Amino acid sequence: MPNLKSSRPTMLDVAKLSGVSYQTVSRVINDHPYVSKETRQRVQAAIDTLGYRPSKAATKLASKSSKIIAIILYGSWFPGLAEIALNVELAAKTSGFDVILFNITEPKKQLVEALENVKAWAVDGIILIVPVQGLLFEEVQAICDDIPVVFIDSHQSDNSPSVVIDEVFGTQELVEHLLHLGHCRVGEISGPLDWLNAQVRHQACIQAFKAHGMEAPVYVEANWTVSGGYRAARKLLAGQHNLTAIIAANDSMALGAMRALHEDGLSVPQDISLVGFDDIPEAAYFTPPLTTVRRNLIQLGMTGFEYLMQRMDEIDTPLQQRIILPRVMFRASTRPIQTF
Repeated sequence: MPNLKSSRPTMLDVAKLSGVSYQTVSRVINDHPYVSKETRQRVQAAIDTLGYRPSKAATKLASKSSKIIAIILYGSWFPGLAEIALNVELAAKTSGFDVILFNITEPKKQLVEALENVKAWAVDGIILIVPVQGLLFEEVQAICDDIPVVFIDSHQSDNSPSVVIDEVFGTQELVEHLLHLGHCRVGEISGPLDWLNAQVRHQACIQAFKAHGMEAPVYVEANWTVSGGYRAARKLLAGQHNLTAIIAANDSMALGAMRALHEDGLSVPQDISLVGFDDIPEAAYFTPPLTTVRRNLIQLGMTGFEYLMQRMDEIDTPLQQRIILPRVMFRASTRPIQTF
């Protein structure tokens, strides 16, 4: 996947260059009094170096702007998705916007109803965090008329206004790591395959093995939960596949798999290596600490909001899928097979 970047620098770029927080950059831009002279000068120097231009949508006070955006969220019962929404809200409020949050539990009928409700609030823009099969961008835009929309963590088409983590890259890195360690008999615990991220990770896993001329791993579909990972691992073990490694599509399921392996008298990584995905805060404290893929949810939320501001600001902002690269956190849950 190409790593598409916006054509102009953002507040995140200014914050990184000047070594301050996103909120501090916003305070400088909005001439907040509680910023030191030294910090203000450093931020201004970064703005000048990058040629950053504050969004008109973030600063205008005309009556045409409601200074309100809406977030429509599916999957609030999963901490990662709720965290993305909170990061969008933080970025929005830092830029002077109020936020309306709509939680939905059904991605089509309820999404249509939520979009219709949003229109009645006359919001300036809409963020959609709907990581399951729902409405296409064209269907959403037909309902929203001229209200700008940006999808976050939803793998729409490449020319849809969206911001995603490169799940393919992250999955390929995990597979390459296990193959480098000598693992050829690998099992996969996938997420629910009606979820877009689960589909992408599962297909990327298959393709990564095929690229090495190997058969796809035996897999069991689970439901993102610890208990689902436990049950899936029990099924893999019952299949007598003589596995040396397991790829779990998220860290919660990896934790459940650890429990199942322990009950079966198997030790991680001495008997079987195990990897996850997401790098939840607890992953570094598993026994042993889990090798996993870190998704930067702060960057994901803030980049999504900045893209929305660009769309609110300039009607001809390119429609594209902006991609953020994850990175693998190598920890003690994997081991070279030749040392077993």
